[in-house]
Amino acid sequence: MVRPAAGRWNRGMTQRLFLLAALLCTGLMAGVFFAFSTSVMPGLRTADDRTFITAMQHLNASIQNGLFFLVFFGALVFPVVAAVLSGRAGDRAAMWWTIAAAALYLVVLLLTMGIAVPLNDQLASASLADAARARQDFEGAWVPVNNARTVLSTLALICLGRVIVAGWTR
Repeated sequence: MVRPAAGRWNRGMTQRLFLLAALLCTGLMAGVFFAFSTSVMPGLRTADDRTFITAMQHLNASIQNGLFFLVFFGALVFPVVAAVLSGRAGDRAAMWWTIAAAALYLVVLLLTMGIAVPLNDQLASASLADAARARQDFEGAWVPVNNARTVLSTLALICLGRVIVAGWTR
């Protein structure tokens, strides 16, 4: 990344802004997935089935808000825009690292939309009368998918960090 002249807004600054937005959104999402992997799900592991189902229903409902969706989708949109800007600026290394981050996070979105959200929807309509079965159907599939999302979003974060560190230390 080329350092911009003082006092003037240019493409390099726009590129850096999108990279920072990508880094922030990806880091926040990696943190959400990490928190579920290391705290929420282990904490709920000891809960009885009805408590587990009720807690997850509330968590899944409360996470559906505008700010979460901005960060959730921004973690893909911002790296894509940053990759385009990097390519236009002729910064091929930044472009490829940013494309790698976007590709990794795209897999996170596919896992989320293809597996985690349907499981969340199934759990939302689960009856507490058969809480043990609902929990078994949910937890056995959701936890490994969330662990994969944690790893993939963290790898995407590392790719973006590589671009930013390389750009700021030249």
